[in-house]
Amino acid sequence: MAKTRSELREKCMVILYQNEILNKTNENTPIEEIIDNNLDIKSDFVNSIVNGVIDHYNEIDEIANKYMNDWTIDRLDKTGASILRIAIYELKYTDTPEIVIINEAIELAKKYSDDSVRKMINAVLDKIIKE
Repeated sequence: MAKTRSELREKCMVILYQNEILNKTNENTPIEEIIDNNLDIKSDFVNSIVNGVIDHYNEIDEIANKYMNDWTIDRLDKTGASILRIAIYELKYTDTPEIVIINEAIELAKKYSDDSVRKMINAVLDKIIKE
């Protein structure tokens, strides 16, 4: 059964989170394996978002850090950082409407992060689209 884009973004967040954890433990699990373990069926959307975030990781973090006053993305919890990376990737590299990207990021942050992280994500995305 097809999943909604919201559900797929949530999968992307989980996959990127797991990738971060596995990288820290030097598991070096191939991203394809992490994706396959999280999806019932193949999803081009998930593949493009996850691989896009990984391919542009440093650039995305630079963008995030530029807009985080006296903070860096790696100070966010891994879930919040994954949500922000997905949103920045989508803003910079997809034609998804900005309002959709921000709403999706905020909804994920409400579900998985605390209020301060949600506000930080909202503020960063807001600054990026105003530039």
